[in-house]
Amino acid sequence: MYNNLYKINEIGEDMKRKIFIICTIAVMVLIFYFSMENSSESSGRSGGVTEFILKLIIPDYEEMSFKEKKSLLCHSEYIIRKLAHFSIYTMFGFLASLAVGKRKLLSTGTLFTLGFGFLYACSDELHQYFVPGRSCQFKDVIIDTFGVITGIIISIIIIRIYDVLKNKFSHSPS
Repeated sequence: MYNNLYKINEIGEDMKRKIFIICTIAVMVLIFYFSMENSSESSGRSGGVTEFILKLIIPDYEEMSFKEKKSLLCHSEYIIRKLAHFSIYTMFGFLASLAVGKRKLLSTGTLFTLGFGFLYACSDELHQYFVPGRSCQFKDVIIDTFGVITGIIISIIIIRIYDVLKNKFSHSPS
């Protein structure tokens, strides 16, 4: 196991940063792509995802009547849409935070990542204002920002765990 830690460590910090920047940009492009969808496309996508999730978690979903399915779908879709916002921005915050690098939770780097995430969420909602059938909602900016915060926290925890393991195995006898 510690051999894998050394292999990861062999990649230079600059190279790691570049990889995480590229991954962050990829997530930003994905968010932009989803925001470009008009209301029909967006509803169709989220409806399909919601139905897929309901089939996974409700064993007798297929046996339900059309009316029961429709009611369940309508009540669940809002939650699934907001979880999608939160999840993709958690990934955004996680990758952007790793691009900033190792640091303490309360640091300039963390504030930069959080501010960057918040501004991107604002620009995303503003972008949706100009897409047919979509709207600009500040509550989505808040949900997105909490996703960024969660991603930052997860990244810092993983960095700490990595450092502990690296130190533990680098000081142990061969």
